[in-house]
Amino acid sequence: MPEAWRDGGFGLYVHWPFCQAKCPYCDFNSHVVASIDQARWASAFESEIDRVAAMTPDRVLNSVFFGGGTPSLMDVNTVERILNRVRKSWRLANDIEITLEANPTSIEAGRFAGYHAAGVNRVSIGVQALNDPDLKALGRLHSAKEALSAVELARSTFDRVSFDLIYARQDQTAEQWLAELNHALSFDPDHLSLYQLTIEEGTAFGDRFKRGLLRGLPNEDLGADMWDITQATCEEAGLSAYEVSNHAKKGEESKHNLIYWRSGDWAGIGPGAHGRLTLNGLRHETVSVKSPGLWIEQVETGAIAKIPPHALSASEVTDERVLMGLRMAEGIELPERWIADKFSEINYLVDLGHLSVMGSRLTVTPGGRPVLNAVIAHLLGS
Repeated sequence: MPEAWRDGGFGLYVHWPFCQAKCPYCDFNSHVVASIDQARWASAFESEIDRVAAMTPDRVLNSVFFGGGTPSLMDVNTVERILNRVRKSWRLANDIEITLEANPTSIEAGRFAGYHAAGVNRVSIGVQALNDPDLKALGRLHSAKEALSAVELARSTFDRVSFDLIYARQDQTAEQWLAELNHALSFDPDHLSLYQLTIEEGTAFGDRFKRGLLRGLPNEDLGADMWDITQATCEEAGLSAYEVSNHAKKGEESKHNLIYWRSGDWAGIGPGAHGRLTLNGLRHETVSVKSPGLWIEQVETGAIAKIPPHALSASEVTDERVLMGLRMAEGIELPERWIADKFSEINYLVDLGHLSVMGSRLTVTPGGRPVLNAVIAHLLGS
């Protein structure tokens, strides 16, 4: 399936690695620095767009996603320069989606009009919680009032707005989560990303957890109850779970994320950015160095162009399709040979009620979605 990207689409991911503060639960490639030379960074991104565009001529670009870090710390002029270079580098789809992740502090929300004028047509706001004590515990720098004000401002500025919430937080009850989720839904959102708090290695929360200092986390039963509440409440509000953690009204799904999940191609630029590019009939993985200082040095000296992309084997391509595609409610089409080779593993999961098979299409059932990682691990033999 080397040409699957033709169905999945083609996108550009731009990683802005800087934050005002490091959230204790975050394991993303983000850095806190005293000052940022925005003009220098804009030039570096322009250079990388030129380099990758030369590798991917005659493509139609379906999406651009500014992720981080905190992209809403980017100057409007930085975003404008990047998007102007994008327009010169690829043909743009008529319905191109250009998303920017934003934090809801008043300073960052103040840039919304400028981002919109530059070409951004969708924002994803990191709200995370709707009460101040929990926001503080999560290391967030905004208040609940600021968050909701930012959502309202975004809705008056952009055609499409999404926001994130984290549940299964410390000392949170199922009743509290239901009330909070209903509060969020009262804003009639088109798209919500709802993540269960996970404790990751290498984070401040991970360190506290190891030392027994992260108290009040929900047990497995309470976590499962919160999952069920999330699915039922969002479904009733017309925001189906089109992916395991993402809920949207019909037609409001994130086009960029669907490129990932449908095995499309995307160029990843910026420190730590990953990409998948089909070149000369083979699917390749691209990975950038995580250090912002080293990355920008590699760009400016031309050293980044000498780092060859890694060609993925046919089995690696299929494994990735399973890993990403089964996250979607629509499931995935897989080669009949693969289905036959995995006959016993598939039947076992079907008997458990975790997997549905229709011809060569595999879909994780509602009962299997809470244990998705285990389902995928069983299928891939890991």
